[in-house]
Amino acid sequence: MTIQRFHVAKRLSEMVVHHGTVYLAGQVASDMTKDIIGQTEEVLASIDRLLGEAGSDKTKILSAQIFLPDMGDFAAMNSVWERWVVPGHTPARATIEAKLANPAYRIEVLVVAAA
Repeated sequence: MTIQRFHVAKRLSEMVVHHGTVYLAGQVASDMTKDIIGQTEEVLASIDRLLGEAGSDKTKILSAQIFLPDMGDFAAMNSVWERWVVPGHTPARATIEAKLANPAYRIEVLVVAAA
């Protein structure tokens, strides 16, 4: 049983791969001055990069959990999401209103994908 951990830090690994499944830590924007559109674009680009490191891509995402501190951002977030996902390869998804670790975060996305 092999477990691969990527970008291991004190509290978490950015990504863990086990038995052909890729688990990403919650992805947040590094530029917290951006609005919901900019932060969503940045988070989705991080997901693309991490999945690529694991030999996967967004067509193999099994599930996504999206956390928004303000559901007023739902439509704007979806406008970016819908341009990003590949038609016919949309994952199971939930969007949850939640208080995030830093009040400047507008979005956090947690993804599980096939390798």
